[in-house]
Amino acid sequence: MWHGEYRHPRLVEVYDTERLWGWEDDFFMRVLAERTAPRVLDMGCGTGRLAIAMAGAGHEVTAVDPAPAALDAARRKSGAAGVRWLQGSFEDLPARAAFDAAFMTGHVAEHIVTDEDWSGALHRLRGSLVADGRLVLDSRDPSGLPWREWAPDDTRRDIVLADGSVVQAWSEVASTDEDVVSVLHHYRFDDGLELTSSAAHRFRDEIQLRDSLRAAGFRVDQIYGGWGREPPGLSGDGELIVIAIAEPRMLP
Repeated sequence: MWHGEYRHPRLVEVYDTERLWGWEDDFFMRVLAERTAPRVLDMGCGTGRLAIAMAGAGHEVTAVDPAPAALDAARRKSGAAGVRWLQGSFEDLPARAAFDAAFMTGHVAEHIVTDEDWSGALHRLRGSLVADGRLVLDSRDPSGLPWREWAPDDTRRDIVLADGSVVQAWSEVASTDEDVVSVLHHYRFDDGLELTSSAAHRFRDEIQLRDSLRAAGFRVDQIYGGWGREPPGLSGDGELIVIAIAEPRMLP
């Protein structure tokens, strides 16, 4: 199942159980608070943890995701009424200056595999932002070889759900093709149900991120390598966390 953690209700529950509030969420909330941004886009919002927190901090939040099961889970959470939830993708974003800031977290950028789709996504994000609006995204740093973490022996774990049942989970790399890595995640439930979820990851390095953002009308303000704002390559987090500014559009 393609991205089953967002599309299958039982895997959505597993996803929410494993992914609690963390350092990355604190980082994004601090970045949001650094500049005035009344209208915020959470692109690829998943089950809505960050979107709800942003709305709780007083922002007008639009949260977009293509997966209805993830959005159903988001809408059931406390504080969800303060968020505008939309099922869709980049092509559904408003074309003209609807947001002051856009966030694309949870390594969503990695799942946009082709250069054409990546360019299209960035151009749509630029169009939806006001001039000088900020785009904030995270992607794993390929120099750290992050795909090595997806070995069955290293990822095997028991996940205890809210009802006390246990899910056995593990991951494995299914294939590698240049800079695209396909991963298969396995889940075995107490009642005998076994589900798999597949995903492809495109790992762009710092130069590729800078060049593609520039081509889409952004100026890169900062790139960090970790949640403590370390430079790339100097953190054990193995991230490339980008803050980019939407350049003013040239009038014809």
